[in-house]
Amino acid sequence: MRIALTIAGSDSGGAAGVQADLKTFHQFGVFGTSVITAVTAQNTLGVHAWQALSGGLVGQQIDALATDLPSDAAKSGMLGSGEVVDVVAAALARWTLPHYVLDPVMVATSGDRLLEPAAEALIARRLVPLAELVTPNLDEARILVEDEVQTPDQMEKAGRALIKMGAGAALVKGGHLTGDDIVDVLVADGAVRRFTHQRIDTTSTHGTGCTLSAGIVAGLALGRPLERAVADALDFVHRAIAAAPGLGRGSGHGPLNHFVPAPPRPPMDGM
Repeated sequence: MRIALTIAGSDSGGAAGVQADLKTFHQFGVFGTSVITAVTAQNTLGVHAWQALSGGLVGQQIDALATDLPSDAAKSGMLGSGEVVDVVAAALARWTLPHYVLDPVMVATSGDRLLEPAAEALIARRLVPLAELVTPNLDEARILVEDEVQTPDQMEKAGRALIKMGAGAALVKGGHLTGDDIVDVLVADGAVRRFTHQRIDTTSTHGTGCTLSAGIVAGLALGRPLERAVADALDFVHRAIAAAPGLGRGSGHGPLNHFVPAPPRPPMDGM
């Protein structure tokens, strides 16, 4: 069985972070391992409090897994502090973890910050060059490339800039675009592909980015080519949003439905 690793924060509401990643890994048929970087107190209404774990403990978690349960692909999400960014970058290089996907989580769906501002430049400098794929939303892409990102053309430009910064490829997510369609732009191997989905009128979008990057990591762990892994994960997320269970008692952002089936596995994926 293939192993996928998530390095991310814990979401007490179960919709995002490590919880969303492990649910997604399970649906795609890979064994999920986890490194907790921070603990959050949150629900569908927002993040009430959070605290980053010590860099030492984060590093020890990565070392424990690398020596016994090495991953076939890995991702990082919420890192919280500059100390943790440094520790994760060092561990990724030390263990040469394959198929690393960087989801540069900086702000929650609710608008709450999940990263110390001083750590933003560290992510760009230390983690982007290690990533096979970077998956920023519009705001995160703007911060990383220090340029406006508000249109599909600007998303493509930002993707190319991230590759110049050392990333293997970039998927700039267009969930915050205006209009009836969502456009996600993949820049990889000198080519550009735009994925377009009709926008679903819903507030059940908490954990969308985490679920997407986890689905990509699962696909890479299964040996799928990058573009196929991205397409499969986007399809999974779109259906998970459409089937959202409507949980939560307030007017916040509810979870996706991680019980929707993953895209079918062709024979070459193996176990």
